Amino acid sequence: MIIERTDDEVIIRLPSNVNTEGLQSLIDFLIYKEATANSTAKQNNVDALAKEVKSGWWAKNKDRLTR
Repeated sequence: MIIERTDDEVIIRLPSNVNTEGLQSLIDFLIYKEATANSTAKQNNVDALAKEVKSGWWAKNKDRLTR
C-alpha cells in the first residue's frame, strides 16, 4: 500500500488482489466521513430524522408490502 498526500488530496494505492467487497465498505465509510465532515448535527437530531423518514416511508408502502 502506498499513501501519498498532495496539496489537494490523499491518494491511496492498493495492490490489485485486494478484496473488492471489503474495499467497497471502506470507500462507503470514507464517503460518509467526507459528507459529514462539516456537519454540526447532533446524534439525537439524526436519530429523530431517521425515525421520521422511516415512519413516512412505511406509511406510504405498508399496503403494498403487506398484501
